[in-house]
Amino acid sequence: MATEIKVPDLGEGIESGDVLEVFVSEGEVIEKDQSVVELETDKATLSVPSSAAGKVTKVSVQSGETVAVGAVLVEVEAAAGVEEEATPQPTETACASEEKTEATAEPAPEEPEPAAAPEPAAPPTAVTPTLVPPAPVAPAPVPPTPVPPTPPVVPPPAATPKAAAPVPTPVAKTDGNVAAGPAIRRFAREVGVDLAGVTGSGEAGRITREDILNAVRQANRGGTVTQTSTAPSPSSASAATTSSVRPSATGEQDNWGPVRVERMSRMRKTIAEQMHRSWSTVPRVTNFDDADITDLEEFRQSSKEDYATQGIKLTTMPFLIKAVAMALRTNPALNANIDMEQGEIIYKEYVNLGIAVDTDRGLVVPNLRNTDRNSIPDIARQLSLLAENARTNNFTIDDTRGGTFTISNLGAIGGTYSTPIVNVPETAILLVGRSRKMPVVIGDEIQVRLMMPLSLSYDHRLVDGATAARFLNEVIGYLKAPSRLLLAL
Repeated sequence: MATEIKVPDLGEGIESGDVLEVFVSEGEVIEKDQSVVELETDKATLSVPSSAAGKVTKVSVQSGETVAVGAVLVEVEAAAGVEEEATPQPTETACASEEKTEATAEPAPEEPEPAAAPEPAAPPTAVTPTLVPPAPVAPAPVPPTPVPPTPPVVPPPAATPKAAAPVPTPVAKTDGNVAAGPAIRRFAREVGVDLAGVTGSGEAGRITREDILNAVRQANRGGTVTQTSTAPSPSSASAATTSSVRPSATGEQDNWGPVRVERMSRMRKTIAEQMHRSWSTVPRVTNFDDADITDLEEFRQSSKEDYATQGIKLTTMPFLIKAVAMALRTNPALNANIDMEQGEIIYKEYVNLGIAVDTDRGLVVPNLRNTDRNSIPDIARQLSLLAENARTNNFTIDDTRGGTFTISNLGAIGGTYSTPIVNVPETAILLVGRSRKMPVVIGDEIQVRLMMPLSLSYDHRLVDGATAARFLNEVIGYLKAPSRLLLAL
């Protein structure tokens, strides 16, 4: 009996997903929990595993399709189910055959359920099951050696002869068994690298981004496109990647030259829709200011070695996150949602900070839960794990939901001020620029201080300018005196 592998529940409010890749083909024998299809939803990708082992009898989708929750992806003829159905008959027939040898001759095998079968439970049924399946053939089930009874036994239990017939199992389809994350698989598809031919250098043989780049370099050296002799350098690697992508382009062009057309991913569509919704519904205002983090940086430098011994990388971000979380407690308007249809304001009694992370698939915003209750070391640990999971696509839809305020760190890339767009239905977002030394007047003296640029955008329907200024001043006060953060409860 065929088992249908369907699109699972993708999360609240998500009704469909895009098929990124199909890992199996018809006629292929797969194992239970083996990935059969990779789907992309609003903010994450996930691999759909098979709930049964057996032979793939039908593949109902292909890459690029949009499938709804509950739609059939793959049908599998479950080998385990066939064995389970075949097992009860042998034991009963075996018992009948045992009774037949003792009671001389009675054509019991013609009856599938003999009356005397349940009584002899003790006889060793383990020896005879492989011989008994000939019972359905009726004429002679007892002798184990005859050739005629053998053909019926082969199809049910032994799937290997059938599986061997459709030999055309393409090598590329073994991608599902390759040790590589969804982000790595996507990168390999983009640069045209077959993961089946790549040897992983990561933990437990997992394929890394560098392994794929090395494969691209080797392919380029082998013949098609040759870059400058500085192949190992990052710039050369990116050039090699670009050159390898060009041959797979559509070949289209506009009036001025060649162009490459790509289908918009589900994530990029969601980002575009979310930005349009924010821009068209939220009257946004942005306040700019600077935080003096000179003392904070001295404290961080003096403490980072202690944190490093515990496996924690101490950056400025955990202090900023804690400062924002504490300031949201006393400024609830920036930690709320507004419902214009119902005429209500929903103030959140919890603080879940969304941290914008730049990935190769686009901007994702996973959340740190109950940040106001966590210590600096706890936030540092969670932040490191959150960033790694986001870049390797190892997070779920729920990790991106339930945020009450967003922080975007532009300083890691460069830049000072910006006008970030509010991540609706939230009411505010804080963008952090790259800290730089500036002359600051303190008393009657000019001193060089390390200043962190801050840009706070907020929904002016709910947050007034004075409220935003008080919130920003409180964040700046925490950053200027880091001891307040360490003592905060």
